[in-house]
Amino acid sequence: MGKIIAIANQKGGVGKTTTSVNLAASLGVLEKKVLLIDADPQANATSGLGLDVESIAAGSYQVLEHTIKPVDAIVDTTSPNVAIIPAHIDLVAIEIELVDKKNRESMLKVAIDDLKKDYDYILIDCAPSLGLLTLNALTAADSVIIPIQCEYFALEGLGKLLNTIKSVQKIHNPDLDIEGLLLTMYDSRLRLSNQVVEEVKKHFAEMVFETIIQRNVRLGEAPSYGESIISYDAGSIGANNYLSLAQELIEKTK
Repeated sequence: MGKIIAIANQKGGVGKTTTSVNLAASLGVLEKKVLLIDADPQANATSGLGLDVESIAAGSYQVLEHTIKPVDAIVDTTSPNVAIIPAHIDLVAIEIELVDKKNRESMLKVAIDDLKKDYDYILIDCAPSLGLLTLNALTAADSVIIPIQCEYFALEGLGKLLNTIKSVQKIHNPDLDIEGLLLTMYDSRLRLSNQVVEEVKKHFAEMVFETIIQRNVRLGEAPSYGESIISYDAGSIGANNYLSLAQELIEKTK
């Protein structure tokens, strides 16, 4: 039985999509069967794996609406063992369309629960907000990875996200776990980066992944070629970091 993991933080630019795409690719290389669900209207995970967003006929929008079976929205990618339910800009409308629906927070859960038997990991790339889309992802997930960038405002908003997770646990998904806090965009030369690492580890100790994602030019370049860091530059620091994260995740979920 597979594990559904949401990758969430309401702050933009913290490395959610970078983590979703490259963790999926790393798990795939380590011979795990992975499905990535793009639940962000910006559709960066979709284009980051080489798909043309404009040509998406069916994706996470239709899956959330329950107008198609999730199986019919799954597309294979060039990354080994990685498939994706892509996103399209249409997804922006889903928040309004779901508002009047009964069990609106559970639309994704109901749709994808059956897929757990077909994959080792289902990763959900969340939108940078705490709206209905992210709520659906947290309700469907077994656990959540929270990327935190090693910068000045790192902990700002984290309390709000943790409160949202608590209320999801209370009302919609009592089994939701925090898989871990993932420190991203780390630069060992900067005192600030080191301070943030210390601060996060002091407050959240065992909740923090040992793997830290370092700032890496190649990591930033890969999406513009529609590739994960694993296929773009397997020898880079970024690739090593994400392979290490994938191994850590596999160990944790044994």
